[in-house]
Amino acid sequence: MTEMTQRFTLEELEKFAFDSLVAGGTKPENAAPLAKAITTAERDGITSHGLAYLPTYLEHVACGKVDGQAQPIVTVDNGVVMVDAKSGFAHPAIAAGFERLIEVARNNGVACLAVKNSYNAGTLGYHAETLASAGLLSLCFTNAPASIAPFGGTKAVIGTNPFALGVPDMNGGCALVIDQCSSVVAKSELFRHVQAGTAIPQGWALDANGQPTTDPAEGLKGTMVPSGGYKGFGVGLMVEVFAALMTGATLGLNASPFSGLVGGPPKTGQFFIAINPVLTGGAEIANRLKVIADAIDAQPGTQKPGDRERRARQKSQAEGVAVSGQLLEKIKNLAMPR
Repeated sequence: MTEMTQRFTLEELEKFAFDSLVAGGTKPENAAPLAKAITTAERDGITSHGLAYLPTYLEHVACGKVDGQAQPIVTVDNGVVMVDAKSGFAHPAIAAGFERLIEVARNNGVACLAVKNSYNAGTLGYHAETLASAGLLSLCFTNAPASIAPFGGTKAVIGTNPFALGVPDMNGGCALVIDQCSSVVAKSELFRHVQAGTAIPQGWALDANGQPTTDPAEGLKGTMVPSGGYKGFGVGLMVEVFAALMTGATLGLNASPFSGLVGGPPKTGQFFIAINPVLTGGAEIANRLKVIADAIDAQPGTQKPGDRERRARQKSQAEGVAVSGQLLEKIKNLAMPR
């Protein structure tokens, strides 16, 4: 009988994710960066983008929504790096682009990366932290299948479209990550509540008739609520400009869902801007940021972006990660060669 939970070290979890992806039809070079991102999300308590998403990845390789064998094509023109993900996973395409982006940004002061024909980029803050740890200030954008209606409307036009900021500590690490989507919550939160059989708070989603709902299943049939009303929709539209219009990727309006088995590859996009603080006169960026952070921490009850993730990270590194036996069995069954 399967145990209720099994505890993994982070190294064991990454190996399990990697082995499952390879067994499910993803080549090792593509599985490695995705397995690392899954483990990082799990480590930081972002479980919706951790191991819980692995069954979807495996199902999408099997049905052809993503090509686990794809070879990203990287080209560079002056300060612009471009990657065609070839309908493969976003993570290996982004990793391939970062190799050149980091080099160009360090030398030129600023560079950008455009990724097209891509897929779900997972936790965007993960990519922002990668660039920050390389000593670069980063702005990151990714579009998604349409799930947010314009303010006052009922038909989805853009996705939850997150953006992220990564600030380097100038010592090989990351001082700050801001990662937020354009909706009140990520759409994955609705899926999580459907699986748990629990209601969602009022104000997260609208049903198919544009009415507020606390039923996550009805919310999935309708639209997500933009964060801050019309301002949140504006932020999402900005992300769409960078991630889709600037890359040549598929608009959220036309992209197939990141969930389920319907439709072909979504072919969404990502856009990254990397800036070398040393060359812009911002070498003291981490020290100056600390002044702001200290002012926030001095006020009781406050929380900075990333504080929750840092606490989860410390706990995971010390205690490992508990995974339900049911999820493990599902992954193992999906990863079995057909």
